[in-house]
Amino acid sequence: MHHTPVLIVGGSLVGLSASLFLSLRGVPHVLVEKHAGSSPHPRAMGFTEHTMEYFRACGLGDAIAQTPAETRLQRVTTESLASTWGEVLPWTPGEQETAPGTFSPCRGAAIAQDHLEPILREATRARGADLRYGCVLRGWRQTDDGVVADLEDRATGARSTLHARYLLACDGADSPIREQLGIVREGVGHLRTLRSVLFRCEQADAWLARGVQQFQIVQPALQAFLTTYGDSRWVLMFNDDQPRSEDELLQAVRRALGADLPVQMLATGRWEMAARIARTYRNGNVFLLGDAAHQLPPTRGGFGANTGIDDAWNLAWKLQLVLQGVSTPALLDSYSDERQPIGWLRHQQTFARPDYARWVDTPVQAPLYGNAAMELGQLQRSSIVIGADASLPSAAAPDAWKGQPGTRAPHLWVQQQGATVSTVDLFVQRFTLVSAFAAWLQAVRAVAARLGLPLDVRALGEDIQVEDAAAFGAAFGMGPEGATLVRPDGVVAWRAPGAAEDAAAVMDAVLRTVACIG
Repeated sequence: MHHTPVLIVGGSLVGLSASLFLSLRGVPHVLVEKHAGSSPHPRAMGFTEHTMEYFRACGLGDAIAQTPAETRLQRVTTESLASTWGEVLPWTPGEQETAPGTFSPCRGAAIAQDHLEPILREATRARGADLRYGCVLRGWRQTDDGVVADLEDRATGARSTLHARYLLACDGADSPIREQLGIVREGVGHLRTLRSVLFRCEQADAWLARGVQQFQIVQPALQAFLTTYGDSRWVLMFNDDQPRSEDELLQAVRRALGADLPVQMLATGRWEMAARIARTYRNGNVFLLGDAAHQLPPTRGGFGANTGIDDAWNLAWKLQLVLQGVSTPALLDSYSDERQPIGWLRHQQTFARPDYARWVDTPVQAPLYGNAAMELGQLQRSSIVIGADASLPSAAAPDAWKGQPGTRAPHLWVQQQGATVSTVDLFVQRFTLVSAFAAWLQAVRAVAARLGLPLDVRALGEDIQVEDAAAFGAAFGMGPEGATLVRPDGVVAWRAPGAAEDAAAVMDAVLRTVACIG
């Protein structure tokens, strides 16, 4: 029987992201995917600044084209592309626009999933990942020390057994792994089953020059949603589950275009629009990620795929420290504690927004957070975050948090070794303490060394230079004698506004708590 520290089941977007993030952290693993490659349908389109920060940390900042700074995501209701358009609306009505680069060193990416997945595959393979496409999980069972999986190569029929310490279920909304575990899902549930047609029409791209990317098509005989993947591929999503012949599909496409343009039909799709959140994201040695954990309908905030990539980023560093023997397995409890409430928050936000409010009998009584708050200003609470109590909101504008533990560390431009870098780039590989106060710097170095915790120190004024020390301190919520400890996933774990009477004792307690060191 072969062994691997981590087995990932599912080689689509979330599974590949998990593989890439584990590879970044030097964690050996095997990924199995029953299909030979990516789906012929592009599926997800549009990735947030936060997601791009993760890929930037993996060295893919230049490999994935980011949206131009002047791009504004907009939609319109119209009879067809060629007819008179209605009012052009922003992606999220009522959203206060912020200038690109305000909260992140990155911009979002308008790349289709079937174009992104090959980039991720190549990147994680280059780091040594064992990716097995065309490999089916035929069965599995938990043991005291992990999971035993029965695998089959679809091309040859060869069977093998693999032991893994941990299993990551990235196997989709219908997740057989989740079902075998008996994990219950909650939420609004089934909304409708929809059909779509993917087609290529180069001449239709001319309409994109008007700055609109999404079109609600309203005709007596056609109610549909039309959007572009930005590469001459378009998808028309019907509001029903009615099967259509190829001729009927072509007629519908031309009605939506409003012109008899050359069209190449590429693929059809049928999918369930639903909202279900798993009650827990962990059972023993098995973790749920992506749609296996949270099935969410398409939204203007990109809650689906981006949320799954967030899951993978949150879990990867925790697996690394536990497998290295630095942290106790209790660290892994924080994955579900932190991520499941985020999944539920996104479920509630979906149905608090006008697009989906009509699907619920009782209006969702929740504050409506903007996209910046939902992507860059969420609060994660768990036993490894010190100072994120229940009285705090679930999300807020990123600059409102001021370095609050449990939130993403603020983005500011600083100087390091003569180069201008974002603070976001400082918080990737290890726990990192930022301070200008000698007592904190000395204490954390000594305590981390004694505990065997990999940790970086960024001394303000020495390792990094800032133009305005007071403004930097205000953004992180600390004074000249304060300190901030940031996790390897960029989340603030703890902060001290000022000095402590016994810095060494404080740091010992803090590091033991946030890294689960016994």
